[in-house]
Amino acid sequence: MRLPLRLRLTLVFAVGMALVVAGLGAFAYFRTKSDLVASVDAGLRSRAQVLVNSVSRNTDLGGVLVEGKLIDPDEAFAQVLDASGRIVDTSSAVSSAPLLTAGEVRSISKFYFVTRQIEEIQQYENLDDPFRLLAVTVAGPPQRVVVVGATLSDVNDALQRLLNTMVTIGPGAILLTAAAAWLLAGAALRPVELMRREAAAVSASEPGRRLPVPRSGDELARLATTLNSMLDRLQEAVERERRFVDTASHELRTPLATLRAEVELALIRPREARELEASLRSAQEDVKRLQRLAEDFLVLARSRGGQVPVRRVQTHLAALVTKSVQFVSDQARDAGVTIEVDSSDDTVELDPDRVHQALRNLLENAVRHTPRDGVVRVGANRTNGTVRFVVADSGAGFPAEVMASAFDPFTRGKRENSDPDGTGLGLAIVRAVTEAHGGSVSAENTPAGARVTVELRT
Repeated sequence: MRLPLRLRLTLVFAVGMALVVAGLGAFAYFRTKSDLVASVDAGLRSRAQVLVNSVSRNTDLGGVLVEGKLIDPDEAFAQVLDASGRIVDTSSAVSSAPLLTAGEVRSISKFYFVTRQIEEIQQYENLDDPFRLLAVTVAGPPQRVVVVGATLSDVNDALQRLLNTMVTIGPGAILLTAAAAWLLAGAALRPVELMRREAAAVSASEPGRRLPVPRSGDELARLATTLNSMLDRLQEAVERERRFVDTASHELRTPLATLRAEVELALIRPREARELEASLRSAQEDVKRLQRLAEDFLVLARSRGGQVPVRRVQTHLAALVTKSVQFVSDQARDAGVTIEVDSSDDTVELDPDRVHQALRNLLENAVRHTPRDGVVRVGANRTNGTVRFVVADSGAGFPAEVMASAFDPFTRGKRENSDPDGTGLGLAIVRAVTEAHGGSVSAENTPAGARVTVELRT
């Protein structure tokens, strides 16, 4: 199970602080040790220089002795060795054996520092701590080596006190940092928790509820703003789907009610064959309308999922446009509208069924909004890998209130509200087919009327 984010952040801060404390402690420890040893070395140099000068002036060593021994302050000692490593003179604390071996004496050129442990010289049982030695040669004849030394007890005591201090303070610093990190992480994550709770409270019953935006203006504020924008889009999509379902139900109910009424009228009393045929033909028209609606709904549903199937085949533009014009020829004749065609005879690769569906919707809309004795013009041509269809009418054009949403489902102008044949799906189908071909569609008003341009990539 993953740890909570707040705890993970606290652990990261604690581990980081532990590493920092350990690093600083190690640096302080070894730096202090180096400084203390350097201080001891400086004292040894000073004492060695005094003894070297005394030995150089008194070759018989008589003036070096003070009360029969070398200068021997507390925890410090000295020896004078000859070239073979034998003791010439010594402090009482180290009189039992030479401090250096004969080999070490012969290898000394000028001076020689060394740290010795107690176990390395077993004769010095009276010394309890490691000691530091400095050996300096004295020019002869006879050649002598002055060895001065001091125990490192004070150095070790100081280092132990420093270590004890760090061991005492270090865990406290780590705990203090962990506590501060816990509080800081809690304060930083509090707006996130508030957003989480508010997001959990957003539901279908309260679609307008939004996340609180922190006033800090930082990343969390931008995150809350982005999430609120996403919720706005989701709410808009849900409302659009709800309107879609409501309108679709209404559009389906009308032809179904008409179809039911016609069937009931046909069955209410015995009728002649001619009357039954007329009822059946009327019912057939309603069934065709229902079929058209079902096809349109299917295309729109697939277009919202980006899955409108397109089967491209080699298609003659002129034949495709002619087929679409023939489909609405009866409607145009009844409305007293003339359809003019201007199409090239190019062969292009597209889905003829889908494009026919789009052209049919455009022509039906154009005929429906063109006054009697008006003209609908349809053109098709191919230019640089793009097929361009233009359908223009001589009507009043698109109402201003629908221009921005002309290609949305169920969009109708005021003039369409009284039109029983208009469903508001035609231009939405055109856009779905166009986008499935990777193209674009636009609508505009011209001085002559409305014009829709469809461009498809081939």
